[in-house]
Amino acid sequence: MQKTLLIKALIVFGLMLLIGLPLLMIQETIKERMQFRQEAVDSIAADSVREQTLIGPILVIPYVEQYDERVDIPVDKEVKGAAPARTEVQRRVMQRRLLVYPNNLLQEGTIETDRRYRGIHQVLVYSGQHAFKGDFTIPSLEQLPRKVPDARISAGQPFVALSIEDVRGIRNIPKIDWGGRQIEFEQGTDLFAFRSGLHAPLGAMPLAAPQQVKFSFELGLDGIERQHFVPVAKNTQVVLKSNWPHPQFGGRFLPSPKHRQIDASGFVVEWGISALASDAQRQISAIEAEFKVPDHAPLGQVDRFSVGFIEPVNVYSQSDRATKYGLLFVALTFAAFLIFEILKSLPIHPVQYLLVGLALVIFFLLLVGLAEHIAFWMAYVIASAACIVLTSFYLTYVLRSAARAIGFGVALTMLYGALYGLLNSESNALVMGSILLFAVLAAVMVVTRKVDWYQVGKSNTLPAGNPHEQLKDA
Repeated sequence: MQKTLLIKALIVFGLMLLIGLPLLMIQETIKERMQFRQEAVDSIAADSVREQTLIGPILVIPYVEQYDERVDIPVDKEVKGAAPARTEVQRRVMQRRLLVYPNNLLQEGTIETDRRYRGIHQVLVYSGQHAFKGDFTIPSLEQLPRKVPDARISAGQPFVALSIEDVRGIRNIPKIDWGGRQIEFEQGTDLFAFRSGLHAPLGAMPLAAPQQVKFSFELGLDGIERQHFVPVAKNTQVVLKSNWPHPQFGGRFLPSPKHRQIDASGFVVEWGISALASDAQRQISAIEAEFKVPDHAPLGQVDRFSVGFIEPVNVYSQSDRATKYGLLFVALTFAAFLIFEILKSLPIHPVQYLLVGLALVIFFLLLVGLAEHIAFWMAYVIASAACIVLTSFYLTYVLRSAARAIGFGVALTMLYGALYGLLNSESNALVMGSILLFAVLAAVMVVTRKVDWYQVGKSNTLPAGNPHEQLKDA
């Protein structure tokens, strides 16, 4: 009866949803493993050094603005015989700062990578050597901003600030060449907002007239996984080369396409950024003005760009993507079984559906476990081969034919191959997945094109019998 076929289809659908539960459990396991890896990264960063962000160099000119202000003293109406209102002249003194940004800044860096381990998890760390050079235009005393036009200005001792997110990564004590003078950097930036880093005190500086000063210095800096840069100059040029062949570029700006070389030996890239394209100068000045007392400013508020030293294949993200296709695997396999029952009038028990479905689900758990210790492609081959062999062996008895089981094994091999293609071609996953589904639907339509669905439930409705005799007859 047609009712028999409908009930069997509903049972199969229910089993497919039931198998979705262990798939969800495996996905949760993958998320936990991803969290464990992040904890390993955080642990290494806590013990050594974090990601680095470089801001600067910035010339800071402290100065004092003094001016006289007339203030009206009100009459105290509560006191009888009080003196009438009068005007007094009070002296105002304001401590101010001017941030001066470089005209041109060239930063050339060489970065080498290495691996650190926490248990089975590995993290990429890097060691960079950077050379900075450029020039500043120092304003005269009269050019310093004033609240009152005729205020008296007296300049303090300027300094060059270099903000570094984690000073534990500084390998040497750098010296800045400031117009021919060698000045050693000292601890702390002396900025209000971006406190972590270095500063070089320049001593008393005559500000009788505007002047241009050239500077240069070198800096050895270590970090973990990612290096950020903030383009502070009117014209910023950053040239980086490294032995890491899989860089990940991020932030507001990407390297110049004309100066970008990436191959198996590493990469050489260049950024060229003008102040017209970046709002970093205004952002830094606004943040410094906002923080009247020393504090830590969020670096995410400033325009920046970065290069990441991260493994190109994240076994957990790929495994998580693979499990999203797990229900599709089960659905296609169960659909093939149901069609086989219809075409061959060969009953397959719901328990047998369930066992085959669980074998398909175990593949994803094997994949995660193996990929933590060996290369992802090797883990994929071993896990898929194990599941294909196990399923084919079991289907030899379920389908009562070794040839039929081998056919299903070949189909599963093609399915696993298609999944691997989807995982390794994320940008083409949609089109590849669409083609796969279309091919499966086309195959089902071709195979069942001569089936009289009105007669399926009326004749040979899922016959029962001695499976050993049927296997012998087959």
